[in-house]
Amino acid sequence: MGWKRQHGAPGLGRKSVTLPILGGRLMMLDLEEKDSGGKVCHSRTFCRRRLIFFDFAVSWPPASVPPTPPPTASVTHPAYKPTPGSLLFFGIHVLAILAFFVKPDPLALILCAGLFLVRKFGITGGYHRYFSHRSFKTSRWFQFVLAWLGGMAAQKGALWWAAHHRHHHQHSDQPDDIHSVKQQGFYWAHVGWILAPDYEDYDSKRVKDLTKYPELVWINKYHFIPPMVLALTCYLVAGLPGFLWGFCLSTVILYHTTFAINSFCHLLGKRRYETGESSRNSFILAILTLGEGWHNNHHYYPHCARQGFFWWEFDPTYYVLRLLRLVGIVHSIKEPSKRVLEGKEATAALG
Repeated sequence: MGWKRQHGAPGLGRKSVTLPILGGRLMMLDLEEKDSGGKVCHSRTFCRRRLIFFDFAVSWPPASVPPTPPPTASVTHPAYKPTPGSLLFFGIHVLAILAFFVKPDPLALILCAGLFLVRKFGITGGYHRYFSHRSFKTSRWFQFVLAWLGGMAAQKGALWWAAHHRHHHQHSDQPDDIHSVKQQGFYWAHVGWILAPDYEDYDSKRVKDLTKYPELVWINKYHFIPPMVLALTCYLVAGLPGFLWGFCLSTVILYHTTFAINSFCHLLGKRRYETGESSRNSFILAILTLGEGWHNNHHYYPHCARQGFFWWEFDPTYYVLRLLRLVGIVHSIKEPSKRVLEGKEATAALG
């Protein structure tokens, strides 16, 4: 589609644009009458300034319309099929809504907030920064603690989570990316891919550094055990309010704050670095996700334990890791170098 200059009667200039529709054409003409000196008239006393009309013709079959090319994306949207996992996912959302019809006592509220923060660190510090990117080192026993804490968030096992996340970084916003807003849209990036039966399994070759630990393989296989134990504990400690508020509601909040990084953080916010994909930094999501909202920073230098690169970028996960280093639980925390901060060095390595 484009404008082209045509000439008709003397003193008459014409611009036209032609749009192909169903094998026909939609032509809009803009006529301007000129005076004897070649200038466009602007006074109504000399001419009618503009005349616009449409010429629309349709031919059938629409031979001029090229056939639709096959989709290039490697990731498909399989039809939703109920699975035990998806039914539990929707069920816990129903229970989270029911929580608002049960008056919480102070203990239930403490459980809701406390378990959100503890399990969120299990995702951000454990599943993400440790298992997915190996951005710090720790002992074998604390490695299992991180796997258990993340497992209590009911987001499957550490090996499943890390394998899919590493795949995402390798193919971010490309046809093979399994949760790209750019490729598959908001719903799919936010939650659709998780419910799809095609992604129940994971590629163990992507996490060979983790599968050598049998305890991690075990907890990944039986990933339903940590959340079940937690749910039962909440009920035994604080009754029905403890179960609905402490476990169900906080779990749903955990879900969608985690998923928001895959969806909202590729749509809203600011970009400091050019990364070849759509990641953005969001202060609001950084607050809600213990520092994960600095997503553009993260995609620029993924294997760094610190995602808030500057002191004003709120990153509680990094602060906790610093405290754990002080007491000797973790070590070798990877920091961004000066060249990284200045945007002179980037890497897509997973660490």
